[in-house]
Amino acid sequence: MLSVAWHTLRARWAAFVGSFVALALGVALLTVMGQALAASLDAPARAPERFAAAPVVVGGQDTLRVATRTGERTKELARPRPVPAGTVAALRALGPVTEDRSFPVRAYGAPAAPDDLVGHPWSTARFAPYRLTAGRAPAAADEVATSGTWATVGTRLRTTDGPLRVVGTAETAETTETTETTETVRELDFEHAVFYPDAQAARLAPESTQLVVEADAAAVRAAVTDESVRILTGDARRLADADPGRDAEALTALNALFGTAGGVTAFVSVFVVASTFAFAVDRRRREFGLLRTAGATPGQIRRTVLAEALLVGTLASATGCVLGTYGAPCLAELVVDGGLAPQWYAIGGPSAGVWPYHLAFWTGLLVALCGALAASWRAGRTAPAQALREASVDGRALTRGRRVCGAALLLAAVVTLAYTLVTDPGELLHRKSYISRPMLLIIAVALLSPLTVRPLAPRLPGAVGLLARAGAVAGVRRTAAVAAPVLVTVALAGSLLGATATIGAARAAEVRQQTVADFVVTPRDGTTLRAGVLDRLRQVPGTVVSAGSATTVFTLEDGVALVKSEARAADPALLAATVRLPVTAGRLTDLDDGSIVVTEEWARHGVGQRVRVWLADGTPKTLRIAAVLSIGTGDNGAYVTPANAGGGGVDRVDVRVRAGAEPTAVAARLRTVDGVRVMDRAQWVRAAHPQTNRTTRLGMLLVLGIALLYTGISLANTLAMAAAERRSDLTALRMAGATRGQILRLAATEALIAVAVGALLALLVTAVNLTGLSAALHLLSAPTSIALPWQALAWTTAACALLATLTALTSTTPALRSPRP
Repeated sequence: MLSVAWHTLRARWAAFVGSFVALALGVALLTVMGQALAASLDAPARAPERFAAAPVVVGGQDTLRVATRTGERTKELARPRPVPAGTVAALRALGPVTEDRSFPVRAYGAPAAPDDLVGHPWSTARFAPYRLTAGRAPAAADEVATSGTWATVGTRLRTTDGPLRVVGTAETAETTETTETTETVRELDFEHAVFYPDAQAARLAPESTQLVVEADAAAVRAAVTDESVRILTGDARRLADADPGRDAEALTALNALFGTAGGVTAFVSVFVVASTFAFAVDRRRREFGLLRTAGATPGQIRRTVLAEALLVGTLASATGCVLGTYGAPCLAELVVDGGLAPQWYAIGGPSAGVWPYHLAFWTGLLVALCGALAASWRAGRTAPAQALREASVDGRALTRGRRVCGAALLLAAVVTLAYTLVTDPGELLHRKSYISRPMLLIIAVALLSPLTVRPLAPRLPGAVGLLARAGAVAGVRRTAAVAAPVLVTVALAGSLLGATATIGAARAAEVRQQTVADFVVTPRDGTTLRAGVLDRLRQVPGTVVSAGSATTVFTLEDGVALVKSEARAADPALLAATVRLPVTAGRLTDLDDGSIVVTEEWARHGVGQRVRVWLADGTPKTLRIAAVLSIGTGDNGAYVTPANAGGGGVDRVDVRVRAGAEPTAVAARLRTVDGVRVMDRAQWVRAAHPQTNRTTRLGMLLVLGIALLYTGISLANTLAMAAAERRSDLTALRMAGATRGQILRLAATEALIAVAVGALLALLVTAVNLTGLSAALHLLSAPTSIALPWQALAWTTAACALLATLTALTSTTPALRSPRP
């Protein structure tokens, strides 16, 4: 069988080029994704940065620990606690103690000023260590020293805390201390620091959650009796740096990105290879009929087709592995330059191991065999006389097996959607769900697509239009084979982009419905308002001012799961006047220091019930449920009073204009307060509209790019095979008097009809998916709408139409080179 298959490949190599290219590309992408996942499994340990030269760093409690019947559960606290005063006093008896503080700084007047400036006391600079490169240390309240080269000595800066003058510049120096681990990463320019005199830093950031102790580590451990206090030495000092888990978070996002792209690659490659093999086998009916007439058994025919797939799969998989080796570094450079991965991130090399190559190679081979399996079964079942009789025109649009599989998948797609809507409609709003769920419906519609060619094929005017539609309907399998990749690309674009647009529109409508304040005031710099700002806002006449702060609460569900929930703290007497929350039970006015407002998503959400919670700083409390909110799009969180905020600062102030007051005058007075950004209701709603982050955007572009690339390959291969088969038909048209231009227009029009069929089916798939998403939003009591991404649908359809037209013309032109009879 292998020798027959090899000779068939040599004789019919053009029919297998599309499958080879599609499979090789898929294996290459899987190889790259596998290496990328291998590189993102473990992040190298970072060396200490800000405290590389500090003997010992002591920090307050930053982790919530709750004992359960199945073991201890931990969560990182939203707001770490300061070191207890008694512990600080004991440490001061051992040696010098330096309190650390960090706070955001926004500088104006220096065009090169970074957006991520962070302030520290000057006394902590020596622990990085920083060294002065010019000028001197800051001494007066309006003096600072900066790191980096964006400012020079004498530079004047304007900040919300007053004007500043740069009196010194500093840079980090390498340390020669031996660390506990050998493989560590330390970036010298890890932050853009602004150093203040210690007294001024303490005024701007009164709370300190960690400090440096210049004493023996053993003595420090002996002096600290509070088990919640952290004592950091050696490489553990990196945990005192800002966001020590940023590398792990970035790698988690990359894992999701590459996993999604790899899954879509596998799905599309199986789809394209299977459809290509099926169409190729269908076009070889005359050949198989002759083989059956010559005595070949159905089993021999099937084994021949599978042997061809085995050869193509082996060669394509090997080629893809080689291509993937060279493509991996390019992907690493792309994600690093795009800010999606740390600077140290690299793909490939000996550290990646060989498992990505094994996974990609054997997956590619399996894809080829699975793609050819259904086609080989059909080829083996064809009787000799039937094959010869059907060699000119298509008979049944669907085989029984394809009809059964398509109907079963369609039923499965509908049933799973209905089941999710009944049991957990919020699941449909998750990115993983609305990326993977459309694939099942796409496959079902693609399998049943031959049934839709006749009703969906448009009727076009003129002789060329009439012949094109007749050809598309007569060659229903060819038309369905061209429409299938168009269906995949356009349906993925419509479903993915439509899902994000629909959810974004629902969230924007939710913000619009809930905001009744005339103005919303937020910090211009940083995340919370400075001290004294709220008092100045409350002094504006003719206003009702409701201050709120973001916080978190932790609950233990089912006695084993420690769950973190976003929450807001506000005065309940003022909250109802400035916010319209979707209350389903209870009353907001019943909220007090002993109660909480929860959502229906909580395990316990009955009004009057009591729930055990831990506040943002880890303080345990038992609170009564005063009211219950609907789940909505997932942004409706819990509400507590400021007494239960866990130390959170005010990050938003809702202002309602009293009757008789002039809104313009109120806005003018609000804008005179330093350090705030004032927005009216419309501006706030626009600002709160969800924005797609870079990782999600890159992931969707990668998915759609892969789909569009495979569409081009599939269209080129299918139309090339169809043109070669129809050479006699084209010759007959030339003999009947058709010009070269008319035949080319006929080929292009027939290809565009197939694209139109695929696009209409894709629009149907998109509408069904978005309708299910809209139903989920309705069940969650969120604003419902369907946001069809018409622009994306138009662009992807136009790209498919352009690819189809070009491939139809280029594949038909060689068939017209023979001299006219």
